[in-house]
Amino acid sequence: MSTLAFTLILFSALMHAFWNLLVKRSQDKTVFIWWMFVASGSLMVVALPVVGSFPLPSWRVVGLAAIGGVCFMLYHLFTGRAYRSGDLSLIYPLAQTSMFWVPVWGVLILGEKVSALGLSGIGLILLGAYSIQLRALAWNEVIRPFRNLRDPAVLAALSAGFIYSIGSVIDKTGVMLYSPFHFTFMLVAFMLLFMTLNIIRAKYRGRVVAEFRNSRGLVLISGPGIMASFISFRYGLQMAPMSYAVPVRQVSLLIGVLIGVLFLGEACGRIRFIATLLVLAGVALIRLG
Repeated sequence: MSTLAFTLILFSALMHAFWNLLVKRSQDKTVFIWWMFVASGSLMVVALPVVGSFPLPSWRVVGLAAIGGVCFMLYHLFTGRAYRSGDLSLIYPLAQTSMFWVPVWGVLILGEKVSALGLSGIGLILLGAYSIQLRALAWNEVIRPFRNLRDPAVLAALSAGFIYSIGSVIDKTGVMLYSPFHFTFMLVAFMLLFMTLNIIRAKYRGRVVAEFRNSRGLVLISGPGIMASFISFRYGLQMAPMSYAVPVRQVSLLIGVLIGVLFLGEACGRIRFIATLLVLAGVALIRLG
């Protein structure tokens, strides 16, 4: 992985954790996520004259953007649902379990090759992501997530991770065929369209304006945050194997835990500290691999 790709993905991780904090602090999370995409989509429209006009996309590219939009819309909706009752430092890692699936899809579907060093790094990141939720070094604690599979927040977070892995395959294919900025623009447009179809249902009547009034400041800063996260990651993804890019982005786990502890008052013990070191070691191995 080149230094530029590595830097772009790390920056994307920082922005990814940042907008997750904003979602956690919002009140009506589903509506807030919709507003977040309105803000980011508006900024991308403003940026179009600077970046340049759209190259003529093929139907395949448009189809990939549409399918990717469905995947990432579901990812955001499941993430928002999980945050309703779960701590950021617990739900955030579970929502990132896509890194278990992504190398599998990378090898089987995209034909990527993973070195022994890179595979070791992916394993360490996966171990760190799993360990970060443990409350004690005991067998009962190790199997606790499996006993909590009926917890709606856990189910939603795990579903978000799996759906994201499918979206990553779409993403990688799309940015190899088309400009990353313009492909991201189409993705955001499709996601906003699908979210709007959901938000216009009667159950959301009155909630859209209310959430903007309650979270106006968060909405305004979420636009640049999510746009920076999306675009920097897809430029990095164009330059690096998907099997490496998605796990490296999990350095955002460390940022998510720090945000949870420093800003949300969530607890952090030795286990989470060790888990974050495992993630860092895994990222370093992938960089070397």
